[in-house]
Amino acid sequence: MNQTDESILEILFQDQWLVAINKPAGLLVHRTKIDRFETRFALQMLRDQIGQHVFPVHRLDKPTSGVLLFALNPDTARKMGDLFAARDSEKKYLAVVRGYSDEQAVIDYALKEELDKKTDKLANADKDAQEAVTAYRRLLTFELDFPVGRYQTARFSLLQLSPKTGRKHQLRRHLKHIFHPIVGDTSHGDGKQNQFMRDQFHCHRLLLHASRLRFIHPETGERLEIHAPLHESFSDVIAAMKAAGRYKAE
Repeated sequence: MNQTDESILEILFQDQWLVAINKPAGLLVHRTKIDRFETRFALQMLRDQIGQHVFPVHRLDKPTSGVLLFALNPDTARKMGDLFAARDSEKKYLAVVRGYSDEQAVIDYALKEELDKKTDKLANADKDAQEAVTAYRRLLTFELDFPVGRYQTARFSLLQLSPKTGRKHQLRRHLKHIFHPIVGDTSHGDGKQNQFMRDQFHCHRLLLHASRLRFIHPETGERLEIHAPLHESFSDVIAAMKAAGRYKAE
């Protein structure tokens, strides 16, 4: 399937109960007051594409790409919701971050809920911070001979992230917490590095991709693993960084 055709969603898996797509970066899952001028939504696009109603069972932020799962009936949606709530699934993400991270580590840092002024007016702003845990492993490092800020070279790492909890913006906030913000993150990132990546590599997206989702199918009992290949907007940046500097695989 041609990933440049923005009117067609790439379907990664489909049976009579579930359907998974490779969501492009910049596409909302469903209509929201936060972005009320947006006109394209994964839910409506997929419904029109396959000709039946779909029910979201989890979410990806608008700027994040990758595996997004829907149920095809309310009962399966409820079962999948229970499965995610019980943490009986495994999610893997790929992210390019600023600097050289540790080779592997676990970020165990509780997060207070991020509230939106438009949609969370009635929420309790004094709610205690919630447990939030993310494991990561470094896959590649890049060093580019370009001065950025006070550094003489630009350094980046490609990480595989494994969230153990599902807090709002958890990965983006956790990577900021350890001083390795995700490239392209305009809310929690490094403005100078983001500008450098836009100018040097035409990178106009958040470099965060949900690459794999593993769980037990709630209807068949089958162990299911869904993989989402990188979109060109991500893979082209990796290729350009490799060509422009020095890189090392772990």
